[in-house]
Amino acid sequence: MPETLSRADTGRLERSCDAVRVGTGAPGIERVEARFARTAFSLHRHDTYALGITTSGVQQFRYRGARRICLPGQLHLLHPDELHDGGPATPDGFAYRIAYVEPAVVQAALGGRSLPFAEPVRDACPATAGLVALLADIDEPLDEVAAAAAATAVADALEAAAGRAPSSDPIDTTAVAAVREHLAAHPTEETRAAELERIAGMDRWSVARQFRRAFGTSPDRYRRMRRLAVAREAIAAGGQLAAVAAGTGFADQSHMTRHFTRAYGLTPGRWAALTASARRPQREIAEARRSAPPNAAHRPRPM
Repeated sequence: MPETLSRADTGRLERSCDAVRVGTGAPGIERVEARFARTAFSLHRHDTYALGITTSGVQQFRYRGARRICLPGQLHLLHPDELHDGGPATPDGFAYRIAYVEPAVVQAALGGRSLPFAEPVRDACPATAGLVALLADIDEPLDEVAAAAAATAVADALEAAAGRAPSSDPIDTTAVAAVREHLAAHPTEETRAAELERIAGMDRWSVARQFRRAFGTSPDRYRRMRRLAVAREAIAAGGQLAAVAAGTGFADQSHMTRHFTRAYGLTPGRWAALTASARRPQREIAEARRSAPPNAAHRPRPM
């Protein structure tokens, strides 16, 4: 009898794969990166959604009575309790990143709508951009605000893949503007999702969905960009990188470096060096003024 592969069974992944790495997660969300060469999974089931993207090679799997092929850049969307296997389709092997998401998380983000059912392989598209982003950096911490955004991204991607029309409900512009103002005023704080719910007067999944529709980004990413702006100013003022990272809400210096480089195209260290060279002439002028004899500026010039 096929056994169920639950989120807690990542030890089995490690024994079956050439390499496996577990990323950060949140309640009901787990992210994993794995690479296969020759080995494959036998038939099994998940008690979660298994939503992944093939990052290299070609993978094949049996699912709902048919053999499926997933190419690099394509998504595979496996529903809970669906029997499937998996392995490389060519001698070159394959790699993927995947998120295991509990159905209750998806259901909460759907706001009472029924769980969607989508075909197992599909190309990435604008409607699945949030899911692709969730899989792009499995080491990115997921606090409450980020987890709510991730849940809505997953739910919306599944609905789009199932052919459901996106929400046409009007945006509460006053509510989401208040959320944006709060995040802009407190960029270095770990704002709780409950606080955003209180400010907006709606649940956290509606906050995430309406915020993205209104401003083209998630509350978490908007806060991160404001946080990076604070970090950039602190570094330009001469702050030490580790201290700046800790003081602006990043998990550590490497976390800040990863996002700083993505946002600005150069590392914090490079930014520190550039701004230090710009500050040097100003320091030299200030030091010269401090070292000048008293009333030097008022001495008469020699004739």
